[in-house]
Amino acid sequence: MRKILVLEDETSIRSFVVINLNRAGYEVIEAGTGAEAFEQLGKHPDIKVAILDVMLPDTDGFEVCRKIRTSDPNVGIIMLTARTQEMDKVTGLMTGADDYITKPFSPAELTARVDALYRRTGTVEVVDSSELIQGPFRLNTKNRTLEKSGERIKLTQVEYSIMKMFMDNPGTALSREDILNTVWGRDYFGELKIADVNIRRLRIKIEDDPTNPTFITTVWGFGYKWGL
Repeated sequence: MRKILVLEDETSIRSFVVINLNRAGYEVIEAGTGAEAFEQLGKHPDIKVAILDVMLPDTDGFEVCRKIRTSDPNVGIIMLTARTQEMDKVTGLMTGADDYITKPFSPAELTARVDALYRRTGTVEVVDSSELIQGPFRLNTKNRTLEKSGERIKLTQVEYSIMKMFMDNPGTALSREDILNTVWGRDYFGELKIADVNIRRLRIKIEDDPTNPTFITTVWGFGYKWGL
């Protein structure tokens, strides 16, 4: 069964999330504190997606996100927050989250977001033994790894999917909608800024100078383009 971690200290909200994810066919591992979350991740290394509340009694979800991302770039992460400030959303994404859900949310939105992210973990991808080689970059689509000039670059599954989309379409201007539809799925509920922040994070990893990108360039008013 597909396994997911839910870190939420409010029992009523956690129960709501657990019930709806169980109905959607997920096995839910629960935690109420950051310490409990890390303990459960140690016990269940097959967890593929984690939903993290921002406000916690012993830490905050951003710090939990950072630590998970450092130890395992393959876990999909969704931040769960009651905050509506733009900066909180960007902070969550820049610390390594793949998506966020703002409370209150519907069961349909919750399961759609989780389903879309779970597909990005690579658990249902057909293995392709080919490689994409462009300039200093080598993308191995079997192992889902990226190297730049022979050095391995650690990517999240969402970052890998974006990188593959770019390398599959060199020199082509891709809209934010194109990126969302391909990487997150056409049934995705989220906002265009999800693509922007993930690309900003990807630029930090692959560009020689992220403030003056040369590989992923901006097509103003439209989207982005991959070029060497």
